Amino acid sequence: MNGPHPGEKHPMKEFLQVSFIKNYCTNPNVIIGDYTYYDDPDGPERFFENILYHFDFIGDKLIIGKYCAIARKTTFIMNGGNHAIVPFSTYPFYIFGSGWEAGEPQKQVAPVVKDTIVGNDVWIGYDATILPGVRIGHGCVIGAKSVVTKDLPPYSIAAGNPARLIRRRFAEDVVEQLLEIAWWDWSPEKVSRNLQAIVGCDLSLLASAT
Repeated sequence: MNGPHPGEKHPMKEFLQVSFIKNYCTNPNVIIGDYTYYDDPDGPERFFENILYHFDFIGDKLIIGKYCAIARKTTFIMNGGNHAIVPFSTYPFYIFGSGWEAGEPQKQVAPVVKDTIVGNDVWIGYDATILPGVRIGHGCVIGAKSVVTKDLPPYSIAAGNPARLIRRRFAEDVVEQLLEIAWWDWSPEKVSRNLQAIVGCDLSLLASAT
């Protein structure tokens, strides 16, 4: 057996609140990897409702890797929620038109627009909030109700408001090897053959996997 098919919307037939969220995504600016799931008894639609201020004219993307576990009420604040803070006023006059177009901030003082990127094999806890342009490395763990305001290196554990780095999950040399192996890019068949090495922390077996 090679596990559930990534195209299944509800891989656990007896537990329908878990969804492979990629299969519900219709927004080309939201890119989600295979096997990433969202857990919410109110349905997978809530995931997309919690991607806020994501406007097509800005063009930023939310990119989430494979094999991520995303808990209920996780919220992504996108770049449309940013206001320029260099001018005397943060009020976005220009978006209302009607003669206020001249109030658009100059590019040099406008908020920087960056994609929000969540790596592979990331666990995001209940009611966490991810701010615009943040990059969360592969293998990270985000505590419940955390507010992630800054980039996090791979295999970090972070929690709090604002979220702070609590510790790295593994030694630096182990992290380097895991990033080089990148098991999440394997075929489902290869992942299935090597589950014991993945969940059993057998790095040597993982490195020699076939």
